[in-house]
Amino acid sequence: MAKLIPVAPFDLIIFGGAGDLAMRKLLPALFHRDRDGQIPPQSRIIATGRKAISRDAYLALVHTALAKSIGDTDADRAHWQQFAARLTYVELDARRPASWNELSGLLAEHTDRIRAIYLATPPDLFGPVAAGFRENALMLPDMRIVLEKPVGHDYASARDINDAVGACFPEQQIFRIDHYLGKETVQNLLALRFGNALFEPLWRREVVDHVQITVAEELGVGNRVGFYDDVGALRDMVQNHLMQLVCLVAMEPPASLDDDAVRDEKLKVLRSLRPMTTMDVRERTVRAQYRAGAIAGEAVPGYLDELGKPSDTETFVALKLDVENWRWSGVPFYLRTGKRLPVKHSEIVIQFKQVPHRVFDPASHDPIPNRLSILLQPDEGIKLRIMAKDPGPGGFNLRPVSLDLSFEQTFGVRYPDAYERLLIEVLRGNPALFMRRDEIETAWQWTDGILASWQDARQKMETYMAGSWGPTAAALLLDRDGRSWASEG
Repeated sequence: MAKLIPVAPFDLIIFGGAGDLAMRKLLPALFHRDRDGQIPPQSRIIATGRKAISRDAYLALVHTALAKSIGDTDADRAHWQQFAARLTYVELDARRPASWNELSGLLAEHTDRIRAIYLATPPDLFGPVAAGFRENALMLPDMRIVLEKPVGHDYASARDINDAVGACFPEQQIFRIDHYLGKETVQNLLALRFGNALFEPLWRREVVDHVQITVAEELGVGNRVGFYDDVGALRDMVQNHLMQLVCLVAMEPPASLDDDAVRDEKLKVLRSLRPMTTMDVRERTVRAQYRAGAIAGEAVPGYLDELGKPSDTETFVALKLDVENWRWSGVPFYLRTGKRLPVKHSEIVIQFKQVPHRVFDPASHDPIPNRLSILLQPDEGIKLRIMAKDPGPGGFNLRPVSLDLSFEQTFGVRYPDAYERLLIEVLRGNPALFMRRDEIETAWQWTDGILASWQDARQKMETYMAGSWGPTAAALLLDRDGRSWASEG
């Protein structure tokens, strides 16, 4: 394992520091980085929120969250006191000027450190928080501000948020986060493509039949049902996570791994996406809601039961899209994502074309096309399906075999959570794994076209039973092209 290099001393201010994201992801990620020696002793983590919470009460909340997230091993108990010493809680309402006084006093103590702001808040607070730092003279030359997704709910709102934050911070100091970009397997997609002579020559329309991207979630919307009903699967997952995966699969080789070189190539992919017309959405998209069913043998309610009222918000989306450029013309990309599917499973599949000439006796079975599967969760790794001869003297019989690489088994280490990597990259000032303004806005423009076409076409809302792999229409999306989904977990 590579040696972990500590970052410089910092003050990290987490807005929404008592919220769900902070407790489930941010603070456990920081705890792991602290335990592994990447956080200097002088660093502080300052959580803010609108509720009045004493420091002792806040520490109790964090301790409970860490116990739930990472367990309660002896090593973790021993390290808790060191981590707790870094934590401070400040009551702050970003829209009230007088509310900034306590934070201002804390930050005035150390102006020689890295200062980073993490906005784990609704997007309507992004602009007011940025303005609050400027108006309270809390700006430092090399500050960083992190915008959690979603950045807006459409192109117009994303542009307004970017304008508001951009009025206070230059673009190179704004880190728009998509945690999928911090996943180790997503990083290995770049290594696979651009670090090996084997794959890149095959990564094109002459050899690839189609691409599939699946992001399946076992959980329902839970206590996010009110928020989710205003968003839906297309905005919540496709506009950001799945679009970023499409970009990394389809992008041209960058000149380097410099942050703008990579992001320039991703932007070209987004600009190459064929817009969806009203006719297209009828033939190329599926939207659906889960109804009551069972997962892992337990009954679960339907979406409308959880919401308690009628709704036309989709919890499942399947799409067929085209990247209209020289490399990918004619190669369909099939995307699907949904709640209450049988398992938590995320995967990118590169399906290669059939061999051009079959030299084997038909009795030995026709060759099955090669397939490269890049597994993102829960077990990160890569699988390559090839054809091999069945052992033995009984004739020349073919069978598919899989060359499997499990990253955890191969490297023998715990794979860090995506937020661990991304938080360290923020503190180092490296924006390569974050989204640029033009990426966000271009992705929203394409997504807005689907939303508008759904409305114009009065796109039918399908249903699917919780615990299934979505509606029949999602299978038919590929079946009409003579294809099928490669994996169902």
